Amino acid sequence: MTDMRRTLLWVVFTMSLVLLYDAWNRHNGQPTLFGMAAPPPAASAAAAGRAPGGVPTAATAAGGSAAAAPAAPAAAAPAAAVPAGEIVEVATDRVKASFDSIGGTLVRLELLDYRDNADRSRNVVLFERDGKRLYLAQTGLISTQPGLALPTHLTPMSVAPGPRTLADGQDALALRFEGRTEAGVRLVKTYTFTRGSYVVGVRHEVFNEGAAAVAPQLYLQLARDGQPPEGESRFYFTFTGPAVYTEQGKFQKIKFEDIDKGKADFVKHADDGWVAMVQHYFASAWLLASPAARDFRVAKVADNQYTIAMVTPIGELAPGASSLHESKLYAGPQEEYKLAALAPGLDLVKDYGWFTVLSKPLFWLLDQLHKGIGNWGWAIVALVVLLKAAFYWLNASAYRSMAKMKAVNPRVMELRERYKDEPQKMQQEMMRIYREEKVNPLGSCLPIVVQMPFFIALYWVLLSSVEMRNAPWIGWITDLADKDPWFILPMLMTLSSLFQVWLNPTPPDPMQAKMMWLMPLLFSFMFFFFPAGLVLYWLTNNILSIAQQWFINKRLGVLK
Repeated sequence: MTDMRRTLLWVVFTMSLVLLYDAWNRHNGQPTLFGMAAPPPAASAAAAGRAPGGVPTAATAAGGSAAAAPAAPAAAAPAAAVPAGEIVEVATDRVKASFDSIGGTLVRLELLDYRDNADRSRNVVLFERDGKRLYLAQTGLISTQPGLALPTHLTPMSVAPGPRTLADGQDALALRFEGRTEAGVRLVKTYTFTRGSYVVGVRHEVFNEGAAAVAPQLYLQLARDGQPPEGESRFYFTFTGPAVYTEQGKFQKIKFEDIDKGKADFVKHADDGWVAMVQHYFASAWLLASPAARDFRVAKVADNQYTIAMVTPIGELAPGASSLHESKLYAGPQEEYKLAALAPGLDLVKDYGWFTVLSKPLFWLLDQLHKGIGNWGWAIVALVVLLKAAFYWLNASAYRSMAKMKAVNPRVMELRERYKDEPQKMQQEMMRIYREEKVNPLGSCLPIVVQMPFFIALYWVLLSSVEMRNAPWIGWITDLADKDPWFILPMLMTLSSLFQVWLNPTPPDPMQAKMMWLMPLLFSFMFFFFPAGLVLYWLTNNILSIAQQWFINKRLGVLK
């Protein structure tokens, strides 16, 4: 009972080590404690430069579900059978995009305002198709009519002439692809880029120039390999994979390993919602402008290659008829408030996990502080100060309890020595001392338990917020999302943690006393590789805790 606080800390420490070990295994493709190994490196199909098939099946009826496997004959064709297309490059003030005229597929997207963590000499590349990575945005038409070939993302298309760079004074830039099949169905696909935006308008115009009526369905698809983005730390885990949002099921993440096992559980049909691919700091999502029936499906289309698609019916087109369908593709940073304005629930791609209910208001407060201070580092410091102020009296109660424990610790140590062979008698005498001195052995535990969710939520805010990327603090800290290049903050954090141990009561058990000194050293190993913003938050919290505990210990006269 006397060591409940230390036991709680020990449990937290042990679980942290277990999760760290599991994340390390997951990152390196080894079997993990909570699931299968991470997917293997991209297969040869990606190295060949083209995704194999991946055309989703059409819904058999409104609200019906269909297997998420390639259905059209063209989809089953090997990658080598697809002719090489023309690569068309587009540049705006925010992105550089590359399209393949085969299917009018977006095959590369460079974000000009963000530097790559793995290689600071280049920008972040979100979409990519090379020997290492596969991440594409694909669209096309499918149908339940047997033998009807419609334009898909595997269909060769012509590219309309026009400007490829957003000129000064120009607000929008359009890129137009056109493809046609022998069945007489023509698809015109137009991408519209807007100045200052990561949202791409995508218009699909379908023309039935054949002799028979057709009932095409439009699919909007994201294809990706199963690897986390390069440059991610081995010391924390963030989600990478597909996600679906509907009003019915809300935000549902889908693990690649669940797709492998055929156990992906999510809403398959709705009249609202969107699909996305999520990774640390960035996301892509297909959005529809208005309520309409849509199916959602995921598939494994090759070794370590996955797709998530949204399929929506266009309606029956008589010969000579046409149809126009508007959609949006978002591909960029997880800027919470801008995403929330684009579509319901889209801000949830910024994944706070279980602590969303606390993390969202904490990020709002952090954002308000940044607006006033103008520096994300000092905003972090100010937020921790506010949290410590909010919990001041709760902390004071805990520190007073710890100070009293420290004051009676010599008597407790003497009792343990005197009654070491009589544990029951020793426990009775210790409880007598606690009653006489009005010491509650559990008094320091409850405040820690109450505050822990708030500080864990703040941890996820700082880990998930893309605003920390390339954000300077002072001097040598030029990027709060990257580790401290000189390891000054982690060293200060370690020293502050050791000083806290010195301020606390010495555990009666010698082995436990040694472990209390060892824990900060082991924790510091992780902090040397954590983003500087996280270490700054932890260091600030430690310093404020030390100041409050020192003040209370001094008032009660228990300083060494």
